[in-house]
Amino acid sequence: MEAVPGVYRLWRPAQQVLPLVLASPHSGRVYPESFLAEARLDAHTLRRSEDCFVDEIFAEAAELGTPLLAAEFPRAYVDPNREPYELDPGMFEGPVPPYVNSRSARVAAGLGTIARIVATGEEIYRRKLRFGEALERVERCYRPYHAALQSLVAETRERFGYCILLDCHSMPSIDLPPEAAAGGRLDMILGDCHGSACAPALTAQAESTLTMLGYLVGRNAPYAGGYTTRHYGHPERGVHALQIELNRSLYMDEHRLRRRPYLATLAQHMRRLTAALAHVPAERLHRGRR
Repeated sequence: MEAVPGVYRLWRPAQQVLPLVLASPHSGRVYPESFLAEARLDAHTLRRSEDCFVDEIFAEAAELGTPLLAAEFPRAYVDPNREPYELDPGMFEGPVPPYVNSRSARVAAGLGTIARIVATGEEIYRRKLRFGEALERVERCYRPYHAALQSLVAETRERFGYCILLDCHSMPSIDLPPEAAAGGRLDMILGDCHGSACAPALTAQAESTLTMLGYLVGRNAPYAGGYTTRHYGHPERGVHALQIELNRSLYMDEHRLRRRPYLATLAQHMRRLTAALAHVPAERLHRGRR
């Protein structure tokens, strides 16, 4: 395993045999002491923003022969599934530079690159931040994470002629919007940016595999894919990005943030999903590629 302490861990197979890269951007749980000191929330409440244990769930899939990149820094500290400067000006002392994207829906919701709130809606900070603090987090955490991910995608594409990036997330069952499921709760949601981030054959294969395993699966609502899916997913260039959201109630106690026994079964199923995606015939992915 390769690691940059506090930034990311990277599991690399001795030989990569599948054209996949697995990424877990929100399972990080290394909280800087300075961040905890300036937060108005306790550590347990801050952890509600984590995709708890998602890196563990996909570690078994990585054993098939594909790299797994997991952020170590927490999402509440800096979110790598955003643009680098997707920020709320109201969080900072003084004006922010003109390159800051302050108009996105994610910023309006309080969940920009530097989040204003945790997933349950509570304000994180006691005070306004210096803009330099945001710059430091982006340079120290965000950029190295994406440099590693970009390298993995490029290496995989060069080795196999194409790359499938599976961006791995979890979603709360608590307060999941009703429109996310017609007539019942969804177990998983696949996000392909409404068909633009990966070949249709991949999304169809993922959905059929998961349905066969007994899960209720939705597409793109309310999670169509974040920055990672949009930024890396260019099927015409041979890079296919698919986001998966796992319902946390399947494998954990969402209030106490503890594993449930089903986590082991879910890990086996994610291994089967990874194998199924890897074996979609290449010609089905290259149709329409420029």
